[in-house]
Amino acid sequence: MFVDSHCHLNFPELRARVPEIREAMAQAQVDRALCICTTLEEFDDVHALALAHDNFWATVGVHPDNEGMAEPTVEDLVRRARLPRVVAIGETGLDYYGMEDRKGGRSIADLQWQRERFRTHIRAARETARPLVIHTRSAAADTLAILREEGEDGAGNRAGGVFHCFTETAEVARAALDLGYYVSFSGILTFKNAQDLRDVAAFVPLERLLIETDSPYLAPVPYRGKVNSPAYVPFVAQQVAQVKGLPLEQVADATSRNFEQLFLNGTAP
Repeated sequence: MFVDSHCHLNFPELRARVPEIREAMAQAQVDRALCICTTLEEFDDVHALALAHDNFWATVGVHPDNEGMAEPTVEDLVRRARLPRVVAIGETGLDYYGMEDRKGGRSIADLQWQRERFRTHIRAARETARPLVIHTRSAAADTLAILREEGEDGAGNRAGGVFHCFTETAEVARAALDLGYYVSFSGILTFKNAQDLRDVAAFVPLERLLIETDSPYLAPVPYRGKVNSPAYVPFVAQQVAQVKGLPLEQVADATSRNFEQLFLNGTAP
């Protein structure tokens, strides 16, 4: 019934609990999940989850915040993307949030390596016809510009993808939609101070919307502050249903169908 389109089950908070998590997912009617890769070093663990369970799939990518890790080439990503049950490239994108505190006082100009890494992922996605899983934080203008420069312009897309854990404005959502991308919402949507984001969710057409947990992070209300789990994605769906004035079942069906259309058509074994 529900699909978690973005989770990190290989992370330490969740890795040892996968059997328990799968049982909780079944009880919550969450029947599928996409396990997201954030470094090449962890890819084998992420891929193993997808190979071991017929309702999990995997991605390959290097998160924009990760430094001191193996830097991916197009060839690195393409080779892994063509393995069984790998259905997307990412998590990739740009993250300029908290430049002074988080990045040693460097300027945006100093983050050229992030932009080049993002381009590498886009090129691999276009070569393999796999969608992109995009992380953008305080960097929407550059994220959109680079997508357009690399040919992801809404007309000649060979990749497409999703802006995951969306926290930007309606204007950014509109631009992403115009490029042919989906928009995914996490448990942040349920937070008391997230009315602006709920307004964006109301704007995004249901046929272009996904739901996710980004677990182990960002647990939705009523579990905020606790370790998140794919079993909690129905709470995101409930919030979407509320802001759109739709039955929960309609949101579940549509977001599951969107997941299939984006990630599984022609790519899943």
